[in-house]
Amino acid sequence: MSIAQSSSGGARLKDMGNLTLNVFTGRWFMVFASFLIMSVAGATYMFALYSGDIKHSLGYDQSTLNLLSTFKDLGGNVGIISGLINEVSPPWVVLFLGAIMNFSGYFMIWLAVMGKIAKPPVWQMCLFICIGANSQTFANTGALVTCVKNFPESRGVVLGLLKGFVGLSGAIITQLYHGFYGYDTKSLILFIGWLPAAVSIVFLRIVRVMKVVRQANEVKIFYKFLYISLGLAGFLMVVIITQSKLRFSDLEFDVTAAIVVILLFAPFGIVFSEEFKLWRKKEEVDSLNHVAVNITTENPSASLATLPAPSQEKEVSCWKTVFSPPERGDDFTILQAVFSIDMLILFTTTTFGVGGTLTAIDNLGQIGRSLGYPSTSISTFVTLVSIWNYAGRVASGFLSEMLLAKYKFPRPLMLTIVLFVSCVGHLLIAFGVPNGLYVSSVIMGFCFGAQWPLIFAIISELFGLKYYSTLYNLGGGASPLGAYILNVVVAGRLYDKEAEKQLIASGMPRKDNEDLSCTGVDCYKMSFLIITGATLFACFISFILVIRTRKFYRGDIYKKFREAAEAETARTEMVASQMTTSKPPLATPPERKTSEEANS
Repeated sequence: MSIAQSSSGGARLKDMGNLTLNVFTGRWFMVFASFLIMSVAGATYMFALYSGDIKHSLGYDQSTLNLLSTFKDLGGNVGIISGLINEVSPPWVVLFLGAIMNFSGYFMIWLAVMGKIAKPPVWQMCLFICIGANSQTFANTGALVTCVKNFPESRGVVLGLLKGFVGLSGAIITQLYHGFYGYDTKSLILFIGWLPAAVSIVFLRIVRVMKVVRQANEVKIFYKFLYISLGLAGFLMVVIITQSKLRFSDLEFDVTAAIVVILLFAPFGIVFSEEFKLWRKKEEVDSLNHVAVNITTENPSASLATLPAPSQEKEVSCWKTVFSPPERGDDFTILQAVFSIDMLILFTTTTFGVGGTLTAIDNLGQIGRSLGYPSTSISTFVTLVSIWNYAGRVASGFLSEMLLAKYKFPRPLMLTIVLFVSCVGHLLIAFGVPNGLYVSSVIMGFCFGAQWPLIFAIISELFGLKYYSTLYNLGGGASPLGAYILNVVVAGRLYDKEAEKQLIASGMPRKDNEDLSCTGVDCYKMSFLIITGATLFACFISFILVIRTRKFYRGDIYKKFREAAEAETARTEMVASQMTTSKPPLATPPERKTSEEANS
């Protein structure tokens, strides 16, 4: 009896071990790991919180600070290198390189701000922040692109959720940093250096490309993740509004940070539940799989007959096919996509559309000071942008997927609408509407967030997933160009020009290394009128893409993925049928004889 109990206990331990292994190697735990990586990968959106420390510690004027911001945007959006690396290596390599870059870049900035090293030249600071920010593209490529490839029929939902966590990351990191360091803003730079690197290192081998499996309730599971993320966003909103009115103690910051961590890990409950269901189904068919091995051994042709014959297509140089692209939706080569008119339109739209909202977000702190808002409102603006950035990402991801599935509503048209709405936020800043910066922060955050899932989903749909790692980063690389034109050339120079005009009017000479400060509506009025015009131009260009792709979006753009999944399902069912019909003969051992044969 004790032997039986021991055997039963051993079987239970084995089952628990199998379940644990199934959970931590499953595709849903991979999604959960990607959520955590994305939730701390948005340090580039927090520039307004620590830019003041850089400006005062190193004695920069506004144009120099805007130049630094541009290199931050350049690093955060130009991910061609990470994309090309991901084409030839597994995702863990990309995540590991990103972790090293993140820590090294921000650590050097922290050393400079704290005065622990000699004041670096401007070009070195630009290099440091570019390297640190560029790590974000490695996290995006390693985690987000991998998830899109693993869930191709839910790409809009996946992009919306993951980019949503990136949008929330500014508020998440802020609350965690308060729990660690209180109000020490200089330590924030060190915190955003080591935290994202540590999270990526922990999940290096979890994030990987897996076999695409069609699951009936796949979208419902993503909606469950969405509800938890909405709860997290709502909690952050309440906490941030409260913090803007009251001064929190260290204990209150610790409690807030602990709740944020609990909400971040809440999706693991859904992961465990879904993986447990899949594990139970797997256990039920294990015996049939054992029979399948016997069938294959006795009759190899039974399984080999269902396998597709190896492709005999002759490889053609990518240079010879540059101007002979396939149909929209098929897999383009990198060069075919780069030289296509559709990609040129998307690149132009991103340059002037995203570039405008990015300029507004990067200058929110300075805009608030010039318009006379209190210092507590500056952090409120940053938080509002972060929360509504998240809302825009998940809304555009889920809503565009739903409208596309039900009504064939094209994603480029939704992108055009979002760009037009962002013009309202620009005009509120341009005319200095009383308390309008609060509304503008909401509009800028929402529109900036909504643009990214749409742009990246459009790229995946028009040009295929084969080289998506590179094309994804190519699409995001346009925004730094727009940020440089609209932020440095337009906003930065016009701000300094107005500040110098006010200084001359006051009759006070400018001291060495004195900050140029500007007050009043005129500081940014002309800049944002120009940005509004550039955004309207982006709307017009985007609408051209709507016209060009209207026929494509009227069709079934996910047909090939569904057919591939159905073919795999049919193949599995056929093998199961063979196992069932072949099982009785295998149950009787060949050496067993009847009583008559034994007597003879």
